[in-house]
Amino acid sequence: MCIQYSKMGSRFSRVKQVLAKRNIKILMLGLDDSGKTTILYKLKLGDFVATVPTIGFNVESVEYKNIRFNVWDLGGQDMIRPLWRHYYRNTHVLIFVVDSNNKRRIYQARNELHRLINEDELSDATILIFANKQDLPGAMHVSEVAEKLKLHTISQRRWHIQSTCAKTGQGLNEGLMWLTNNIPDKVAQTNSCISIPARRICEAKC
Repeated sequence: MCIQYSKMGSRFSRVKQVLAKRNIKILMLGLDDSGKTTILYKLKLGDFVATVPTIGFNVESVEYKNIRFNVWDLGGQDMIRPLWRHYYRNTHVLIFVVDSNNKRRIYQARNELHRLINEDELSDATILIFANKQDLPGAMHVSEVAEKLKLHTISQRRWHIQSTCAKTGQGLNEGLMWLTNNIPDKVAQTNSCISIPARRICEAKC
């Protein structure tokens, strides 16, 4: 079956081709209803795909050349999150998706993010945070999300927070482009420790 990609989809494809040459494993995590599945299919198809709330959890594995997206879409049960650790091994990039419109759960998201950062098997992973749902009128600005997540306390790691709208795809391409410039060339072969922090807050609005 031939899939016709939109112009935005073509841009995603070009970025993914660059990533594919470096054989990078990307693990995308976040609380339930943060927009992970919507982001996944936007990257895969270049188009918005309506999704339904996850009951329990879904695991989506998508292969594009040498890129692997392992996407966990959680129903919110605390007992399920420990299962994430089975997918930590050999992860080069952690993408953490945050619902910028949900102020009530932002601190829960912060706790989960910092727990992941402290996992030994993710100690070498470059970190990309998608501050999602920026299209909603009540969404926190990306700088406020960064403050509430306490990103300033993350040291000795490469990290970036990107304003995104999963439905339109805005910000996703910029996030992936940041990855291409901030993952060492030999990370796929050596999985070596990243010691130089690269910090940046994207102020682009959706």
